[in-house]
Amino acid sequence: MILYVNSCVRAQSRTDRIARAVLKKLGEEYTELYLPDENPEPLSESRHEKRTKLIESGDFSDDIFRLAKQFAQAEKIVISAPYWDLSFPSILKLYIENIFVTGIVSEYSSDGIPHGLCKADELIYVTTSGGPYVPDYGFGYIKELAQHYLGIPKATLIKAEMLDVDGFDAEEIVKKTISEL
Repeated sequence: MILYVNSCVRAQSRTDRIARAVLKKLGEEYTELYLPDENPEPLSESRHEKRTKLIESGDFSDDIFRLAKQFAQAEKIVISAPYWDLSFPSILKLYIENIFVTGIVSEYSSDGIPHGLCKADELIYVTTSGGPYVPDYGFGYIKELAQHYLGIPKATLIKAEMLDVDGFDAEEIVKKTISEL
């Protein structure tokens, strides 16, 4: 199963448009998780305490773990995240905060080394940028998380940049990005 994690809040999102072209090229059925509708909650003190107690007891049946289990079971993951303020939308960070559950997506060895438990063989990160794209703060973070903590061996970046700079044709850049998939 492919999981499409959509963090695009705009109805006519160029990032979502490219991500949907990626999904079409993959040619498999997918489950879309539209984060603005999901509205992941931040980990408040009480929510964090509840989650910690459940993790420590090994009880992952609570709905608080639904997103983490869905992520861990996906065979491939596509994330759409526009490049905002040198990173990605905050709703994606809230999602990551909710899915990063020891015992579901990762575990630690006796010497403290993280070991990923996710089934996905690849995470595809799709982004667009109005100006030049700097991957360190968006894709770089997601790639490190995927490969070093979640057990996803391959992280791929698909980007379209310079979309809002005078002299660049945004529509042509988007079309070229899609044609090069």
